[in-house]
Amino acid sequence: MEGQFQLSTVRYQKDSYIIIEGKQNADRFYIIQQGKVGISKEVVVAKEEGKVLGPGDFFGVISTMSGHSHIENAQALTDVMLVTVHKEQYGTLIQKSSQVAMKIIMQFSRHLRYLNETLAGITLKKTIEIGPAYLFEVARYYSRQKQHSKALYSYTHYLRHCPQGENAAAAQQRITELKAQVKEPIREFGPDDVNRTYRKDSLFFIEGEPGDEMFIIQKGSVKITKIVGDNEVLLAVLKAGDIFGEMALLENKPRGATAVAYDECEVMMINRANFEQMIKTQPQLITKVTTLLADRVWLIYKQLANTLIDNPLGRMYDSLLIQLEKNRIPLDSQSPYTFSFGLQELTNMVGLADRIARQTQAEIMGNKNIQIIQDKIQVATPGEIVKQAEYYRKMDRIEKARKETQS
Repeated sequence: MEGQFQLSTVRYQKDSYIIIEGKQNADRFYIIQQGKVGISKEVVVAKEEGKVLGPGDFFGVISTMSGHSHIENAQALTDVMLVTVHKEQYGTLIQKSSQVAMKIIMQFSRHLRYLNETLAGITLKKTIEIGPAYLFEVARYYSRQKQHSKALYSYTHYLRHCPQGENAAAAQQRITELKAQVKEPIREFGPDDVNRTYRKDSLFFIEGEPGDEMFIIQKGSVKITKIVGDNEVLLAVLKAGDIFGEMALLENKPRGATAVAYDECEVMMINRANFEQMIKTQPQLITKVTTLLADRVWLIYKQLANTLIDNPLGRMYDSLLIQLEKNRIPLDSQSPYTFSFGLQELTNMVGLADRIARQTQAEIMGNKNIQIIQDKIQVATPGEIVKQAEYYRKMDRIEKARKETQS
């Protein structure tokens, strides 16, 4: 490394634990220089790659860059030598070795897409093959909802990507009909239009559409949605400073969701042509992308782990703990904490059936340390949520172990 930038190395003996799952305040990650490291998790939420890592591989990045607790254990399988990278060194590391940054970002992106698909399969109860042909189904949905501008966009982009598709003639007919109903034409941007303004309710892209652009919101907000059956499910509302569309850019795969301007938006566009150059010239931007991806991977892993808890009350406490960690609330604080949502919203997060939901709501309100203040959940101290979540996770592990021994 040049100048004053210097990365340190550390050695661990075989069988030593390097990272402990659940530990707070991660401030560094590791790149393996010599030896092998085993990665394990208390809850395996999906088939994951990289359980045994070797030279050139890295670990601990998710927790370090997101600022959340560790979601994995890392144990030396042999004597190992590791390069340690502190969070504040990441920007300089990018400038010195852009290949490392690209490797981290690409791995995050693949991991995030896989976890997203797994979570969708559990929570939405169905998976759909997404690709350009699916644009026709999206267009039909918007037509039924009488959202003519979005339907026109979707039919137009279906025809663009599937000119010989089986629904090409029907799409062309609908485009002709919709043009008479849509007063304002769809605005198209060129690849050199870096700074863009989108009107309220206009589309950035739709699920199934090929893409090679990501966006940074400068002003306004953006809804991320997904069509499931006859419903448009709201996945997220993003605000100024947030980034979206990065997975299609990084992986060259169809868009997994739809992005809609919630109000008038100003965004900066980054495409595949200038992305690698930005890694070298704007490390602060790439640090932001890495942090964003790490935060998303952490959150989705936690949400997936939550779905595997059998006890409904345990899932509620665990969901509250996820929200505390997501919002970076000190878990050892002795002050009351008021969540930004009420009991029904918590029930929706966990996804309980009505009968079970009512019973579980009554049970959680039986905790004298929890009350409802102005329709919001308030807890006496964050530590109460930690205690309850850990108790129910422990009981869940014991019960599952008991069932395994009986089977």
